Amino acid sequence: MTVIVRPRPDERLIGDGDGSVQVHMPDPLKIDGAKVFAVYGKGGIGKSTTSSNLSVAFAKLGKRVLQIGCDPKHDSTFTLTGRMIPTVIDVLDGVGFHSEELRAEDFVVEGRHGVMCVEAGGPPAGTGCGGYVVGQTVKLLKEHHLLEDTDIVIFDVLGDVVCGGFAAPLLHADRGVIVAANDFDSIFAMNRIVAAIKAKSQNYGVRLGGVIVNRSKDTDQIQKYNDATGMKMLAHLPDLDVIRRSRLKKATLFDMEQSPEVEGVCKEYLRLAAGLLAGVTPLEATPLKDREIFDLLGYD
Repeated sequence: MTVIVRPRPDERLIGDGDGSVQVHMPDPLKIDGAKVFAVYGKGGIGKSTTSSNLSVAFAKLGKRVLQIGCDPKHDSTFTLTGRMIPTVIDVLDGVGFHSEELRAEDFVVEGRHGVMCVEAGGPPAGTGCGGYVVGQTVKLLKEHHLLEDTDIVIFDVLGDVVCGGFAAPLLHADRGVIVAANDFDSIFAMNRIVAAIKAKSQNYGVRLGGVIVNRSKDTDQIQKYNDATGMKMLAHLPDLDVIRRSRLKKATLFDMEQSPEVEGVCKEYLRLAAGLLAGVTPLEATPLKDREIFDLLGYD
C-alpha cells in the first residue's frame, strides 16, 4: 500500500514559517468539545508510559478519555489494553479503504479504567505520510461520533518533529506537552518541538503547555533551558525501576502493587492531570539556535 497525499479542493496551502508550506486542515476534521493534548519528546524517552498513566489519572478524576497512539510501532496503549490492538491503517487496508464498512469496535478498544484506545499506525516504511494517518484516524472517530462523548483526547506522537507529518497532531491539539529527561539529547529534541509548536500556533489553536521531566533524578539541565527560553516544568517523574517493570507487566502504575514509590508517582500523575484540567497558561517560549544549546548545556 502506497499513500500519496495531495491537497483536496477543500484544502488550502498555508505557510508555517520560512521554508515551510503545509496543507491546511479542513474545518470538518476539527475536534470540538474535548480538551486535546499532543505529547511529544525524543524517541525512547517514555512518552507512551507517560501518556497511558496520564490517561488513567484523567479517568480517575472522572473524565472520559481517548488515547490515540501515533507510531507505526503501535504500542502506545499496550499497558492500557494488555495487548497490541489493530491499527486504523491496518483495518482500513482490510476493507480496501472503504471506511463505511468499519464498525467502531474494529479500531477502538476499551482499556483499563475505561480509557478508550486507538492506534493510528503508520504508512509502510519510506512511503506515505504520518499526517495522512492522523487525519484518517480523526475522520473515522468523527464519522462514528466517538468524540462527542469524550472529555480528554491524548495524542501520543513518535519522536522528534522532523516534518509536517509528525506535526499533524498539533493541528488538533489545544496544548503541546513535551516529555524530556535531564540530558542534552532530550533537551535538543525538546527545543525543536518548541519551535514546531510555535510555528503551528501561527495558524492553529495549539499552544505550548510545558515539559514533563521523566526518568530523571535531577532537573538542573532542564531548568537551565527553561530559564533561557521561557519553558515551564509541569511535573517531575523519577527514574524508578518499578516504572520499567510496569511496562513489562502490561500494566499502568495505577494497576501495579502499591508501594510508597508507586503511590508517590501516581500522586504526581494525578496532580499533573488536575493541573491540565484546570487549564495551563500558554507559554511564549523562544527556541534556541542549535549553537546556543551547546553553549548553554555543553562543557569546556
